[in-house]
Amino acid sequence: MQHDTNLETLNYGDEARPLSNDAELRYWLENMLWYHRYTLDEIATVIGMPPSRMQDTLVRLNLQADRRPHRRPTAPLTVLPYPGGRHPRIGFLDGAVNPQRETKMSVFTPWDEKSYVVVDVPEAIFSNLGLTYLAHTHVPTLWTRQNIELPHLEWSRRRGGVLDIKRVLPNGIAFGARVEPTQSEVRMELWLKNGTKERLTDLRVQNCVMLRGAEGFNAQSNGNKVLQSPFAVCGSEDGLRWIVTAWERCGRAWANPPCPCLHSDPIFPECAPGKTVRLQGRLAFYEGSGIQSELKRLSSIWSLPQLS
Repeated sequence: MQHDTNLETLNYGDEARPLSNDAELRYWLENMLWYHRYTLDEIATVIGMPPSRMQDTLVRLNLQADRRPHRRPTAPLTVLPYPGGRHPRIGFLDGAVNPQRETKMSVFTPWDEKSYVVVDVPEAIFSNLGLTYLAHTHVPTLWTRQNIELPHLEWSRRRGGVLDIKRVLPNGIAFGARVEPTQSEVRMELWLKNGTKERLTDLRVQNCVMLRGAEGFNAQSNGNKVLQSPFAVCGSEDGLRWIVTAWERCGRAWANPPCPCLHSDPIFPECAPGKTVRLQGRLAFYEGSGIQSELKRLSSIWSLPQLS
């Protein structure tokens, strides 16, 4: 099997995630070798292992690139934590330095097991306090202004492909995400708990669907996009396959061609001290030429209330 050697490898340094046991080592090697098709150098960068040891490690664990199990058509969509080490964008890289993997998960397309999108959930959280969280380094956040470094986290992996994560910020605000794949769609939930003593307002979220790894969808253009709030949609080159995302309480549906990526960016309700607010989102794939009729169908079955 050929591996993609043209995708840029990051020099993670402190972002490397060394593994403490063979079970975790096997999981992440399968994730990177079988699914994301990483080179051995990319894998070594992620796990902090010298490249010279990679081949011996694969032999010891009896791991081969061509032994990836195939997804059954009736099985849930394949969703995995994104391993990092490879930038999920094509362009505008200076706008996302050191992307943190703990908010990112990969959803593999049902028509091509090599293609995937990387969903950053959340990429950013804004509030009346300022930029409260950012999943990479770019503009200053509440914490970088105070020289506070947030600790690395990892997705918790549950049965059925479910992923969830929780982060508590230094000021007591906590937030998290839950991702559940089904046969037809990926169901996403974001939550935020106000651990401060003041009411939180203007709680805007950015959720990013990055298209670099999806063959036929990664043109750096908005010519293949349909942006009809709450839907943000990308079509294939032949216009017969589609990637669709939507969130409730969507404040803006947009796309960024240089990345390229899709956004259906929601707004949390205002949150009183001690209270928790939640948002629901979806990601799905569609094969067919009638995308407008499909969006109409999804509107009728996805319960995603919008802002009035």
